[in-house]
Amino acid sequence: MTKDSVKKVVLAYSGGLDTSVILKWLQVEYGCEVVTFTADLGQGEELGPARDKAVLMGVPDHNIYIDDLREEFVRDFVFPMMRANARYEGDYLLGTSIARPLISKRLIEIAAETGADAIAHGATGKGNDQVRFELSAYALNPDIKVIAPWREWDLTSRTRLIEWAEQHQIPVPKDKRGESPFSTDANLLHTSSEGKVLEDPWDETPDYVYSRTVNPEDAPGTPEYITIDFEKGDGVALNGEAMSPATLLAALNDLGRKHGIGRLDLVENRFVGMKSRGMYETPGGEIYARAHRGIESITLDRGAAHLKDELMPKYAELIYNGFWFSPEREMLQAAIDHSQTLVSGTVRLKLYKGLASVVGRKSPNSLYSEKVVTFEDDAGAYDQKDAAGFIKLNALRLRLLGQRKA
Repeated sequence: MTKDSVKKVVLAYSGGLDTSVILKWLQVEYGCEVVTFTADLGQGEELGPARDKAVLMGVPDHNIYIDDLREEFVRDFVFPMMRANARYEGDYLLGTSIARPLISKRLIEIAAETGADAIAHGATGKGNDQVRFELSAYALNPDIKVIAPWREWDLTSRTRLIEWAEQHQIPVPKDKRGESPFSTDANLLHTSSEGKVLEDPWDETPDYVYSRTVNPEDAPGTPEYITIDFEKGDGVALNGEAMSPATLLAALNDLGRKHGIGRLDLVENRFVGMKSRGMYETPGGEIYARAHRGIESITLDRGAAHLKDELMPKYAELIYNGFWFSPEREMLQAAIDHSQTLVSGTVRLKLYKGLASVVGRKSPNSLYSEKVVTFEDDAGAYDQKDAAGFIKLNALRLRLLGQRKA
């Protein structure tokens, strides 16, 4: 790709210092027309300033896209992922990972709408996001050009970045002039923080890093009980009140914040090969994930449930690594969605000082039989003598092995 071949580029634009520098850099280095795209994924920030900054830097109004994607994000990306109970490396609820394919999808759509021949992003050459953005983009448009300035320019330090910004009359906020203690990413599902004060994995995360949850030690001393209703594996109501996907997750976020739920300090394996330490806050997502497993516990057959648990690490890894639009993820999704056909009912949870505990579950499709499992008289529902033959058959190979060793 030559710079002369790029006439118009769609930039994933937050309005922050980095992407503002990228916007001007594209105009200067590529001499191309820039379209900005800012996604409202529920990050809790006012997005008007992003428009104002784009206008200030010469982007015409018709080339500024600010899209509210909150419902699409939760309905078409977060909820399908939650049906799989996906946790990368057993812990991470994939809050950043799951947002990237949606942003890429919209970048490609806007490129088609505006006749752009390239897209650009602000991900660095060390992280996972560059992979996620670009794999998704190429899956949706194999011929799209991708510009990743952090892999091209020589602005390799914050000092150099600020100097370049000042040379090109880009406003630099006062809080950006010192070394940032950590970087953050946020959306309706989570907030992540990494870098600087978090780089030593031995040091405990300072409390000021947390922004979406109260310290569990300071959370209310009285438990709060809630219910979540599910239909075919998706949450549809909180405490009996029907809600859209995004509205439900936002309400659970408020509850999780109040009770200090969803904090995670994690050293993870990045796809690009290095280990990194991050702090994640996923208050509503943690509550929701616990509830979903709760309703599955009484509605899924053992074989289906255990197979799902075997598939989950692969599914989570595909999302983490950026393969949302791959055929293997879609194949796994089809199996997962099929398993959710009868995953409907109500879960009751207890929220208390950092924990979301399932304390009740009911479903019209429940496989739980009190009559069979009871320690009292089961009136012939289960003949305990049958267990003897069951054990003997399962023990046969073990006994033969034991005889060989004797």
